Amino acid sequence: MGMIDTGLNALLGQGGNVIRSTAEVFRPNAEAAAQRDHEMLANALQQFSAEFRDQRSGFDRVMDALNRLPRPAMAFGAIGLMVAAMSDPIWFAARMQGLALVPEALWWLLGAVVSFYFGARHQVKGQQFQRELARNLTMAPQVAGNMRDLHALREGPELSADQTPVGPISEGPADPNPALEAWRART
Repeated sequence: MGMIDTGLNALLGQGGNVIRSTAEVFRPNAEAAAQRDHEMLANALQQFSAEFRDQRSGFDRVMDALNRLPRPAMAFGAIGLMVAAMSDPIWFAARMQGLALVPEALWWLLGAVVSFYFGARHQVKGQQFQRELARNLTMAPQVAGNMRDLHALREGPELSADQTPVGPISEGPADPNPALEAWRART
């Protein structure tokens, strides 16, 4: 029994590590590969969450939410007026008579307030868009460099100054090739 244990320990090592190490040369360890994949995905999710995190304060978010209320309120109010006109025309006519008594100067003032509100909101959103666009444009040189590196990888290794690149077959070889010329003549 002692010789069998000695032989198996020599073959397998302590705990079978020799076979496992040899097998991992030909096939990657599935558990370690799963762990690497998990870490890569976790890092990618962490990067995405950092990239798309809202940088505004709570007050800014509340104010932005309140600023979004007037447009839907006006749209639903107009729809509500149409429903009220159809459901109770007498009640609706009485309200419209009240609106007919509003002086024209007050209508102009209401129009100015609504115009300035929506104009200012449009301007703020436009400026935020411009800032985001400018921030993205500052990344353009880095993106161009990355694209250049990717194209270089696709084309193969860079050639040194003493090497001449071989172009595609349609351009013709750098030196004459009789077999290629005969093939081109047949096709």
